Amino acid sequence: MADDDQLLDQAVDVYLTGLKGLGKFISQPSAEYSLSFEQYMILRTITKQPGIKLMEIAHQRRVTRSAISRQLRVLIANEYVLQKPDPRDRRRQSLTATALGKQAEERINAKVRQRFSKWVSVFGSDRGKQLLDLLAEFNEQIVQGELDDGKEQQAND
Repeated sequence: MADDDQLLDQAVDVYLTGLKGLGKFISQPSAEYSLSFEQYMILRTITKQPGIKLMEIAHQRRVTRSAISRQLRVLIANEYVLQKPDPRDRRRQSLTATALGKQAEERINAKVRQRFSKWVSVFGSDRGKQLLDLLAEFNEQIVQGELDDGKEQQAND
């Protein structure tokens, strides 16, 4: 039990000092353009897939339509993205990046890549891949598993 308590303390410390810091480290380039990292990732998706629909982004990111809609409001307000009615179904909106949005995405992407390159040069590709593989497995088995269990529990209540 003492080992579990120590492991818990270490996990909390890594979260508070490392993972939260990683979030700031990753999001800083997008903040210069008044965007969260999530908004940047949505802008990147729209830039790479012109004409994509909101529901397609929600499906890809495994979030709700309303979560994407909230993020899109900022992108539209900053004039990074335009919504256009789909000619086949006027209720659906196609999303395209504006010239300003494309420019912001390119500049943020360059800064993100530069930061990532520094990280890889310090940590090494092999160790970086091992870390990312372990985090992906942790996310799939533990984090997503807990979220899925919570959804099942709500459905049963």
